[in-house]
Amino acid sequence: MSLPFNPTLLLIKLAIVEMESSTSGIGRTKSEQLETTANKSLSRTASAEAIIVPETSGGGQNMSTWKPSFGKKLVGSSPGKKGSSNHTRKSRSAQLKVDLEDVSSGAALSRASSASLGFSFSFTGFTAPPDDIIGDIKSFSDDDNGDIEAGMKGRMMMEPTIPIYLKFTEVKYKVVIKGVTTSTEKDIINGITGSASPGEVLALMGPSGSGKTTLLSLLGGRINGNILQGSITYNDEPYNKSLKRRIGFVTQDDVLFAHLTVRETLTYAALLRLPKELTNKQKEERALDVINELGLERCQDTIIGGSFVRGVSGGERKRVCIGNEIIINPSLLFLDEPTSGLDSTTALRIIQVLYDMAKAGKTVITTIHQPSSRLFHKFDRLILLGKGSLLYFGKASEAMLYFHSIGCSPQIAMNPAEFLLDLANGNMNDVSIPSELDDRVQTENLGSNTRNEKPTPKDVHEYLVEAYETRVAHKEKKRLLMPIPIDEVLKAKVSSSHREWGANWRQQYSILFWRGLKERRHDYLSWMRITQVIVTAIILGLLWWQSDNSTAKGLLDQAGLLFFIAVFWGFFPVFTAIFTFPQERAMLNKERAVDMYRLSAYFMARTTSDLPLDLFLPIIFLSIVYFMAGLRQNPEPFFLSMLTVFLSIIAAQGLGLAIGASLMDIKKATTLASVTVMTFMLAGGFFVKRVPTFISWIRYLSFNYHTYRLLLKVQYDHIPTSLHVPHIGNGFKEVVIMIAMVFGYRLLAYGFLRKMNPTKGA
Repeated sequence: MSLPFNPTLLLIKLAIVEMESSTSGIGRTKSEQLETTANKSLSRTASAEAIIVPETSGGGQNMSTWKPSFGKKLVGSSPGKKGSSNHTRKSRSAQLKVDLEDVSSGAALSRASSASLGFSFSFTGFTAPPDDIIGDIKSFSDDDNGDIEAGMKGRMMMEPTIPIYLKFTEVKYKVVIKGVTTSTEKDIINGITGSASPGEVLALMGPSGSGKTTLLSLLGGRINGNILQGSITYNDEPYNKSLKRRIGFVTQDDVLFAHLTVRETLTYAALLRLPKELTNKQKEERALDVINELGLERCQDTIIGGSFVRGVSGGERKRVCIGNEIIINPSLLFLDEPTSGLDSTTALRIIQVLYDMAKAGKTVITTIHQPSSRLFHKFDRLILLGKGSLLYFGKASEAMLYFHSIGCSPQIAMNPAEFLLDLANGNMNDVSIPSELDDRVQTENLGSNTRNEKPTPKDVHEYLVEAYETRVAHKEKKRLLMPIPIDEVLKAKVSSSHREWGANWRQQYSILFWRGLKERRHDYLSWMRITQVIVTAIILGLLWWQSDNSTAKGLLDQAGLLFFIAVFWGFFPVFTAIFTFPQERAMLNKERAVDMYRLSAYFMARTTSDLPLDLFLPIIFLSIVYFMAGLRQNPEPFFLSMLTVFLSIIAAQGLGLAIGASLMDIKKATTLASVTVMTFMLAGGFFVKRVPTFISWIRYLSFNYHTYRLLLKVQYDHIPTSLHVPHIGNGFKEVVIMIAMVFGYRLLAYGFLRKMNPTKGA
């Protein structure tokens, strides 16, 4: 008689066979197995496979511990009914708070084990779980428990990261402060020595004004000029332009377009920065991979937002900035204050993302102001700066031991980062005073009238600098002389002087054109602007309602309307265009610094993408005014008037672009534009009929003057002498002058942009 199928019995047999056939696996330690898994994770994405590690419980029974691989949701269950399963899952949430990425790195295994962090489900039986329990456990994620690793949804499949070893020796940086009669030099960085290797997170800590951002910019090749001394090498080679493709740099300010969505922002970055060999579809897939890796799926269709536009949160915005840089799979990633303005949980999530990237083979260097204790323990190495000098460089986990060795220990329990920042500031409250420093203070008291019980911040700073120089500095300098473990082939890839673009000129123009159109359509087609134009048109139409040009007075009134149209559509584009380059200066500097596109492609795309938007409102305006005012009711004069206004708009826009590009300051540009437009209006030929000869040349520079004459020519075949307008002819000369203005002003604007050198090597 056949026995009924029993899934429980089958699972027990399978488990016994597995344990008997894996005797060698039982002898291996957890660390060995986890290290093997970590090594595999560097060459491929995380899999959903589980490692079964048989253990012996206190009662002598065999327990199977399931080790799900990194970043994946668990599928498993404790035996029992649904209610008990849910209870068990919730009660063990604290046990499941594991630092997944610590476990994924062989270098951090000891830290994970010493913290007694396990990620395991211990099964006391093998009963197959019901489907509803599997569903419950599948729905379990780090988000449910507010865990900081919630942002990590998976790993991106990328080509292997080329390792870059960064070394910097005796780096000094000074700025020249120019006075009225003399110039002085100010020291910003004083002989900093250190290094950063692949797989490490190097943190630059120090109080405000200690030189963190300056040092980060120097290491990232972002500072040019002034006085720089010392050596900065990348795989023992100096900085070159090809490194722009290997370096990601996240600035402290989130420089993003407010009206683009998260997906659009990363997709445009991928299309412009990834190699030409990839198709557009592959580049778009890479952008989606980054979105998944950074946990941005839920907000991928939400606009970024800004000061006046509601969008994603601060933490999500920061992750988008990081995504813009890691999309090229950089070997070196620099970040300036990535946790600034974020709450502690969001800040830890950002640092966790950086930690994960480092363990994947990247070199991560970040400045940080005042991290929490949890953030501090995520750093592999630490540089502590004080007034531009090096107070400590070494393993972050050994920083407290070092300062204890020189006599500086906290007298109360405190955050290690808070303790270090107090020392960097010279604050010795709740900190033991070294005997050597105390003797120095007492000696100074003997020779002065004032008596200080505690050392001054200056004394503390000098002591810390001297202690590091005498105890540690020579060892680090000696270590930097050792050759890096990298072959010449990889060195050649990094040091190649060939400049590569992610897209050709035509593709860059096309991408930037559509990006600009999407970003600015919200401003150009806002209801406020449309209402402004329509209301102005209606008021003009009512004031000049069915004007009559048969009388001299009516003729003069019509001429006044035509001149107002010429002035209005000269004034409007100028004060729209002057904001173009000053407002996008930060974005332009950021994108040019990484060779994202050619300046010519950006300029052409930026100016032409405005044209469809600039021409929409004049059509509405003229359609209302023209027929309400009773101007010539023929199709030809109407369309010629429309073309004349279009020509005026394009010429005026060019002037605004030139003024904005020349000053790159909105206040100054607005002031200059006001004076220029006012001058052009007064010289436009309506207010002053007889202009003195010595200043009459101004009117030929005025687009208002030529637009007014062309509109008169369109409305009246023979301009009446009562208007006192000089002979026009067929209007060809005016058209040629306007076209020359269209191109001349833009060439001037492009020349000013070419002179702007945002960063080194840009």
